[in-house]
Amino acid sequence: MMYIEHTDLEIQREPFARPFGFKGSAFHEKWNAVVRVRDSAGITAFGLGGLAVLWSDPTVFVQHSEVGGNLLQLSVLEYALQWIKNRDFTDPLALFDEILPSTHEYAKSITQLPSLRLTFTLNALVSLDNAIWMLYAKQNKITDFDKLIPGLYLPCLSGRQNRIAIVPAIGYTLPLEQIKDLLEQGIFVLKIKIGQPGNEKEMLERDSERLKQIHHICQNHSTIMTDSGKIAYYLDANGRYQTKDGILRLLDYADRIGCIDQIILIEEPFDEHLIVDVSDLPIRLAADESLHTIEDIRNRVGQGYQAVAIKPAGKTLSLAFQMVSASVENAVIPFVADNACVPILVEWNKNISARLPIFPGLKIGMMESNGPQNYATWPQLISDYPLPEAHWLMPTSGTFQLNQNYYHHSGGIFTDPLPYIQSFR
Repeated sequence: MMYIEHTDLEIQREPFARPFGFKGSAFHEKWNAVVRVRDSAGITAFGLGGLAVLWSDPTVFVQHSEVGGNLLQLSVLEYALQWIKNRDFTDPLALFDEILPSTHEYAKSITQLPSLRLTFTLNALVSLDNAIWMLYAKQNKITDFDKLIPGLYLPCLSGRQNRIAIVPAIGYTLPLEQIKDLLEQGIFVLKIKIGQPGNEKEMLERDSERLKQIHHICQNHSTIMTDSGKIAYYLDANGRYQTKDGILRLLDYADRIGCIDQIILIEEPFDEHLIVDVSDLPIRLAADESLHTIEDIRNRVGQGYQAVAIKPAGKTLSLAFQMVSASVENAVIPFVADNACVPILVEWNKNISARLPIFPGLKIGMMESNGPQNYATWPQLISDYPLPEAHWLMPTSGTFQLNQNYYHHSGGIFTDPLPYIQSFR
């Protein structure tokens, strides 16, 4: 039984090297929420979570300043922290199920958006959810991620990859020279942000031009890590396209410039409220921020989607376990994607990604990770990590290498994140 007596909250703001452009807009820094919880036995645990207002609900982002949107999301977290105090819970999943409905109602109230996306609330709860899982681990003397996974979900997280493809996000503003550098470093999968600002005609023109520029750079690179032998493209529209015709026109353009065989995935092409049958599209489609519940996966599968983005650091580890299970049950491909994560949250993601299957079109699994492109302070963030010399933190030929030592330490997530928790008084 878990009885929470005390909760605390701090924030840490991490500036980006340049504006991170997607969803037709951009944001300039990452707010990381740091949560401390203490149970009735005096056991203390910490959790970290990065806020993502633009990704989780663009309406909130547009209606407020960047700081204001982050403050609203922090207010949702603060509500949840007060709600759990002096209550009993059997385990983290039970807490998650109990807290989510009332917290989301509060979030709709303070944003004044009755149709607020549940993803906004889920994103606000990541740091609390992580802290509760760490408290549960300390209470039960768990220091191995495999033992943290609830028994119900172990069968679908039983794999052990020895390496994972690193997938950097190529935002609207990432310089072409930096893309060249990534390729020289061995990167062989690029997550290209499409859905640029403007109406659909302008967006399509800009997306086509950006794809042409990137493809021109990639043409001279080959790899043994993809089925095609070429650099793989993973296009992410973040729900910006309004019609299937727009996506078909983009794919037609990709065919004309000779890169359609390199596109292994298109993520969230349409706004979640659009019901579009995509079963006839020639490329595998994935759902991401439109997935709030298990039922959403079933709905997307019915529309022809074939892959699901799992977001431990974006929508909580609790929901990630459930989403992986639902993906397997519905015969769609689960993979991990999360942008602008600091190293500690990369490792939370990696613990899930390391246990998922190989992604079609690649020789190994893949995971989005783009900290070096987004943070000017990335070397310092790595040095602040609890195990800064760990080999699994550093890219090797476009991959994270995961040997027995990685699995023994579970990526280091069971070690308290000292640089973040020092802010507590």
